[in-house]
Amino acid sequence: MAKIKTTYVCSGCGYETARWLGKCPSCGSWNTMEETVQQQESSIAAAEKKQKQRPGQGGEAMLLRDIPDDAQIRVSTGMQELDRVLGGGIVEGALMLVGGDPGIGKSTLLLQVSAHLAASGSKVLYVSGEESARQIKLRALRLNISADNLYILAENALDEVEKKLEALSPDYMVIDSIQTMYRPDMVSAPGSVSQVRESAALLMRLAKQTGCAIFLVGHVTKEGALAGPRVLEHMVDVVLYFEGDRQHQYRLLRAVKNRYGSVNELGVFQMMDRGMLPVENPSEMLLSQRALGASGSVVFCGLEGSRPMLVDLQALAVQSSFAAPRRTVNGVDQGRVALLLAVLDKRAGQPLFNQDVYINVAGGLELTEPALDLALCVAVASSLQNKAVMNNCAIMGEVGLAGEVRAISQLERRLSECMRLGFDHAVIPKENLRGVTIPEGMKTHAVDTLAQALAVLL
Repeated sequence: MAKIKTTYVCSGCGYETARWLGKCPSCGSWNTMEETVQQQESSIAAAEKKQKQRPGQGGEAMLLRDIPDDAQIRVSTGMQELDRVLGGGIVEGALMLVGGDPGIGKSTLLLQVSAHLAASGSKVLYVSGEESARQIKLRALRLNISADNLYILAENALDEVEKKLEALSPDYMVIDSIQTMYRPDMVSAPGSVSQVRESAALLMRLAKQTGCAIFLVGHVTKEGALAGPRVLEHMVDVVLYFEGDRQHQYRLLRAVKNRYGSVNELGVFQMMDRGMLPVENPSEMLLSQRALGASGSVVFCGLEGSRPMLVDLQALAVQSSFAAPRRTVNGVDQGRVALLLAVLDKRAGQPLFNQDVYINVAGGLELTEPALDLALCVAVASSLQNKAVMNNCAIMGEVGLAGEVRAISQLERRLSECMRLGFDHAVIPKENLRGVTIPEGMKTHAVDTLAQALAVLL
């Protein structure tokens, strides 16, 4: 006779305990312990199941020098921006996880990719545990998608999905989403920690054994992290996150983990009625609506992976009516902004003790690199003095606590992108002049300190 056992599992880290706890002892999260019912089999049934367990692959140990070093063949997804984030394309047998907020475009993008792969002659299986086949058909009609080798399966039981995979032998498969899949031999509900972990393990085994590249769609929590156990991100080969506001038309796809390429690449997409369209030149897009001649607006050239991008950095300083001035930041680390405002006040003589300061990065980008410091300081000083910076000037450099301007990385690539878009003036750190080739026709202003940069620009 089978016995029923109840355990409590943390939805954040997968920690298991026999009793409910308000705080997880492993990760320290509150109210994340979920009740899970486990069915313990009798000794006879357990012995029979042990005999029926799938054996290992039986692989032989090999010396490192004897392992073939053939390069992985990548297949294009049909979208240049997605290929960039993936490191050049899809690798055979890869397990890829795509996460993002509801309605941001995950299913739309993967349906477009599936249609392109099917049109190129590959066999694609699209498995949906959330929508019916008719709903997917309606989306395909809206996106003008029709492919002969694209199969749709509305199923969330993984044993049935495995049977269809063995029968069709597809080259690519999409699981939408991993939180709706479940293994019937487990008692817990779909979306629980144990179901997500075991479902991902089964799909990983299928991908490696058959060579079928699998895309997994992942839900996110209200904090923005992927729902389910953290081990899910460790198991897959690639983790991609969609960023941006679903109320706006631009979407950012960022690689958080990639075993086959760089983890710093960024893809920019535009949500249209025809689906997700790649934005090949994001710098022009981000600067298209820039207010020329306005104080507090400067152009900064940042690096997202291997791609230089020009963004419009905006600042507004106004007289405060509160005892403690307000600091509102969007797109930049707030602690870094507080540090730079103190440097501006102490080292550059810009009084900000009675000023409300607002910082915004146009386009919804999140900027983290230290090369942003000088542009941010200049933007705040420009708004404070109500003096505009010249329209064709780009600013970049790191600022220290002593007010010094420090060197930044890959300056030549940044300057080339600035010159290509018509910004023929640049304020750069003086330390970067050694060993750097300045593009022809560009005038650079090399500065040592923040005060010197403000004197040159304002």
